[in-house]
Amino acid sequence: MDPTIIVALISFVGTLVGTFAGVITGSKLTEYRIKQLEQKVAKHNEVVERTFILEGQVRELQHDVRDMKKNSN
Repeated sequence: MDPTIIVALISFVGTLVGTFAGVITGSKLTEYRIKQLEQKVAKHNEVVERTFILEGQVRELQHDVRDMKKNSN
């Protein structure tokens, strides 16, 4: 077999291996980053939910204070 063909085949196989290794590595990195973002979003959503509950409680307390002021006059 001609040495040029052998070199071309070896280069082709090396290119394929390198390409697939790069795709797999990139995929793993993307998956890791998505998981990290999901965790951050979950924490943010928890804070938003707690804030919503606290706002409701503050509104109730404001109404109670307002009612107490009316009753004391």
